[in-house]
Amino acid sequence: MWFCVWKTKYSYMGNVLGALAINMVTAYDVPPEKLIDEVARILKDEKKVDPPEWAHWVTTGVHKERGPEQDNWWYVRVASVLRKIYVSGPIGTSRLASYYGGKEDRGSKRYKARKGSRAIIRKAMQQLENIGYVKKEKKGRVITPQGRSFLDNAAKKVIDEIVKENKDLKKYTK
Repeated sequence: MWFCVWKTKYSYMGNVLGALAINMVTAYDVPPEKLIDEVARILKDEKKVDPPEWAHWVTTGVHKERGPEQDNWWYVRVASVLRKIYVSGPIGTSRLASYYGGKEDRGSKRYKARKGSRAIIRKAMQQLENIGYVKKEKKGRVITPQGRSFLDNAAKKVIDEIVKENKDLKKYTK
């Protein structure tokens, strides 16, 4: 499996070129930020997920003092959870909460690591289960073939956008 440590604009280009050469794109082949934005846009446009009624007043964890400021934060979080399940295999709510956690400001005391909101993650996974993109197994939630296909199709759209931005990559497409 390919993994990139640097977060530069073109850090994924080596993997992108390989994906373009074999004409099969997966979620591993594209920058995560662009993939999550594309999946969030699709989920919002197709109305596959709806934010719960309490989503306007909630903070994303005990380490946060204010709630999210983006209007589409719920769709972005659901898309991020879907990608994490795709990449990390069978995964549970608690482990996902540690991914979305942070450090809590405790005044004059030292910072302490805190997990993110498990209620948000649980609700997001339940909505993904209702769509059919995720299923529950003994060790946690795993992605279904339908969810894998959905993410791979979104990754293909992201690759096409990257090729439009950088015309030099067009020679690698078939």
